[in-house]
Amino acid sequence: MRRFLMIGMLILSLALLLHPDIFHLDKAKKLAKQVIIIDGHMDVPYRLKDKWEDIGAKTANGHFDYPRAKAGGLDAPFMSIYIPVRYETEGGAKALAEELIDMVKGFTQKHPDKFALVKTAADIKVNFKKGLISLPMGMENGAPIEGDLKNVQYFHNLGIRYITLTHSEDNHICDSSYDEDHKWKGLSPFGKKLVKEMNRVGIMIDVSHISDDAFYQVMELSEVPVIASHSSCRHFTPGFERNMDDNMIKLLAKKDGVIMINFGSFFLEETYNKKGKKAWDTLKAYLKKHNLKRSDPKVEAFRKEYKAKHPMPTLTVADVVAHIDHVVKLVGVDHVGLGSDFDGVEGLPTGLGDVSEIPNLIAALLEKGYSETDIEKICSGNVFRVWQAVEAYAASVMSTLK
Repeated sequence: MRRFLMIGMLILSLALLLHPDIFHLDKAKKLAKQVIIIDGHMDVPYRLKDKWEDIGAKTANGHFDYPRAKAGGLDAPFMSIYIPVRYETEGGAKALAEELIDMVKGFTQKHPDKFALVKTAADIKVNFKKGLISLPMGMENGAPIEGDLKNVQYFHNLGIRYITLTHSEDNHICDSSYDEDHKWKGLSPFGKKLVKEMNRVGIMIDVSHISDDAFYQVMELSEVPVIASHSSCRHFTPGFERNMDDNMIKLLAKKDGVIMINFGSFFLEETYNKKGKKAWDTLKAYLKKHNLKRSDPKVEAFRKEYKAKHPMPTLTVADVVAHIDHVVKLVGVDHVGLGSDFDGVEGLPTGLGDVSEIPNLIAALLEKGYSETDIEKICSGNVFRVWQAVEAYAASVMSTLK
């Protein structure tokens, strides 16, 4: 008996060594069902535009579908209405946004027992009680505004509740963190008007993707808190402007905003980030040299060969927790949330491969000493605060006009 007890203790010790959060996982799974979990950014619509699948059932591809979302306790993933940068110059950005918005509406029409649209932050809480997954929408890239402020109200009427001002290149609104030109040195003259109009209408401003100069100008102009829907901390990826540095996070918090941590490995760790950038630069050079589009089968073969020869580091849930922890130590637990970028990133940490594994992150936070109250704030409370502040400001402006 004593021998079996010793063996049992040894196995238990080994399990704890290999999986320090193993004892918190059951609690995390229960907690994931009890609190509302909002994810700031998922590229589900654009993924399905290329290859349709019914997300009401288990899908063969991607990071999100209804069964996996329910398993992970996910309640409100922001569906990204993603507009590639080429539509800024080619035209058709507004039409594509309308198409993707209609797609999201179609999810709720086909599966009214599973999904529901939302117009307000309060709608999510109502849907949660009904057991429905809410599908709020955020527009990634403001190109569909097409230089017309009237389109802000138009897209608000269609259900858009945040706009990421640009994406990977400078547009007519502001400069991009990825674009070296920085033609506006921040916001364009139109972009400055757009910030005020988004405040007036009640659409959250998303500062992910924008340049540092654009960020500081937004913070100066906006009358309400803003979000970074899917960004991480530059502290861990020095020189990577797409992430936010400590001073930006401090100002975001001072203005009562929220940074929602991106789960993509490219955003989390310096070595991965540098190797990923080199891979991307190599791919772009290959495309240019052979005059190929990314959809060409030759490109996919090239990518697979390159990845086989240049393996990437393996990250874990702990790397995501490190970013959350960094924000909390810097500005407090009231200014951090979750913005996975599922379906928009390729490399993900072990243990966070899709929406079903969100409890692993909660377990790691419990292991780190975060309270249930802290976790509720990270999962949704902080975003609710910003969203409701934006709604309240828009309502107050409207009341003064009556």
